[in-house]
Amino acid sequence: MFAAGNSIFSPEDIIVLRGALDKWCQERRIDIKSAEAQFAATAALGLFQSGYNTSEKLLAALREYRGI
Repeated sequence: MFAAGNSIFSPEDIIVLRGALDKWCQERRIDIKSAEAQFAATAALGLFQSGYNTSEKLLAALREYRGI
């Protein structure tokens, strides 16, 4: 398990998060190691904790997210 702040993520959660982030980066032609991708990962964690708990929902939310 992976812990971030007060949350613990299961391996399945990490797969969902990484899958959505990978697709988002690919769509924007952004390197996964870039600062922009790191900001997107932070946003993805917050969105996931807010209930966007599938890759499809999370990717859609990242596409609409302002600030990344």
